[in-house]
Amino acid sequence: MSQETQLNGAQALLNTLIEQGVDTIFGYPGGAVLPLYDALYSEKRIRHILVRHEQAALHAAEGYARSTGKTGVVLVTSGPGMANTTSGLLDAMCDSIPVLCISGQVATSAIGTDAFQECDAVGISRPVTKWNAQIKRVEDVVGLASKAFQLTQQGRPGPVLLDFPKDIQMAMVPTTGSEALPLESPPQVSPSILQASIKRAASLIVNAKRPVFYGGGGLINSGKEACEVFSNLVSYTGAPCTLTLMGLGAFPATDKQFLGMLGMHGTLEANLAMHHADLIVCIGARFDDRITGRLSDFCPHAVKIHLDIDPASIDKVVRADVALVGDCYTVLKDLFNEVKALEQDASRMNDWWQRIEKWRSKQCLSFTPSSDVILPQHLLSEVNRLMSDKDAIVSTDVGQHQMWAAQYLQFKRPNRWLTSGGAGTMGYGMPAAIGAQIANPESLVICITGDASILMNIQEMATAMQHKVPVKVILCNNQHMGMVRQWQELIHSERYSHSYNACMPDFVALAKAFGWQGATVANPSELEQALVTCLTSEGPYFLDVRVQAQENCFPMMPAGYGHQQVMLSEDNWYVEE
Repeated sequence: MSQETQLNGAQALLNTLIEQGVDTIFGYPGGAVLPLYDALYSEKRIRHILVRHEQAALHAAEGYARSTGKTGVVLVTSGPGMANTTSGLLDAMCDSIPVLCISGQVATSAIGTDAFQECDAVGISRPVTKWNAQIKRVEDVVGLASKAFQLTQQGRPGPVLLDFPKDIQMAMVPTTGSEALPLESPPQVSPSILQASIKRAASLIVNAKRPVFYGGGGLINSGKEACEVFSNLVSYTGAPCTLTLMGLGAFPATDKQFLGMLGMHGTLEANLAMHHADLIVCIGARFDDRITGRLSDFCPHAVKIHLDIDPASIDKVVRADVALVGDCYTVLKDLFNEVKALEQDASRMNDWWQRIEKWRSKQCLSFTPSSDVILPQHLLSEVNRLMSDKDAIVSTDVGQHQMWAAQYLQFKRPNRWLTSGGAGTMGYGMPAAIGAQIANPESLVICITGDASILMNIQEMATAMQHKVPVKVILCNNQHMGMVRQWQELIHSERYSHSYNACMPDFVALAKAFGWQGATVANPSELEQALVTCLTSEGPYFLDVRVQAQENCFPMMPAGYGHQQVMLSEDNWYVEE
């Protein structure tokens, strides 16, 4: 390497990212990361998306990653810049989203002196990342950057943070370079043990009389091929299928074998099928408490098969009778082959499907539209109808609107549903939509949000305008922290402690101040046209939909009740005999 072509640490890091396939970075500059931004100034191979808050950078990177399967990359400065990323890192950690966050740091000579905008980035991020490190020598820039990037995808995906001191960013990389740092191989199950478990699982599947396939976000993380094999396996067996909130899209929602979403706000048929099943085949899900309710009442009659890439997830919450540790795609292919090699009697599930159809006949998600006020269910049903032929990508924030979206929007493919599951992060929706739109410029990208959530990162309207990102934001505006109000009504004797959103802005005027188009709709007869205008607009559009303020999100299974009872409405419980 000649003196003329010698790179400093910042340039070497960007080159390493480019070699890994990175073409987009979400970030916000600051003093401790200026050498990296200076290197970006003349780097035409990377598109930088300037956000307005570092938390939003992480959520945008999550939207980019979730909609593509690629790693999202974030660049922030030290101190408050890095500290602002922790909610996004937590979100990515909980939902297994591959994100690499590169944080600037004060010079190595100043570390530990309480220097201006210094913080312990490694210590702060350790609980919310799968791995983190600080670059301490310029010789290690390439090796650590490569390792950090690859670790976001290795095994169970997740966030990684790399802390990069300012003086090392500016130091020249030696011409001799440095050796790549080896990745530690994740624990492997003996192939013979895994194959024996696959054979046992296949035998249980073809002989079960009341089976249920239960898929989660790990299916989507494994890739569209894994979802295809999963769908083919479910179709071949003729068994019912349910999905978690994070798994929506892994199996076509319009398929007759799909029972709807599982869990607290899932369908009656999905929850009761799980409760009465004799076999549960869990693929890429973690038995979240919103799924299980009281553990002693969860699937009490079922043998449980659990497939997960993370061995720590097996037996963590629910004991597995058959454990399958490995990538969903690889293991599902082998499992499907084993199932096809065995004979199965399709009629063995006749009684099971009759019971399921009985539960389906309750039509737990049915509602009667009002001519006076827009019901949230009506809003989401109309959104689903209008986007059904557009292969839209939808993000949400967190709360009632999120659950209504999960209930009424039907996804036929993976990577089309972006939501915050494990962490439940308000403020996720709009930046995630921006990240997804950046990654999928030709797609229709919609953010479904609530009036409390949208304010958490509303400054990202400026990001959308600057980068010409035509996202559509549909506000389900009920003037409350809706899910908080619902629980206060049902559990806390209607003591509505600070859940009313007073002093709300004129959202459309605010959107227009950012340069967006926008409108407000409150009349049910005007809803369809308002949505059509929103979804067909050329640029970013904000639709403020005034919905029934006191509407609750049902069905609902209060924690601790188990799956014998499911609330269909505030005063209507379905009790299985």
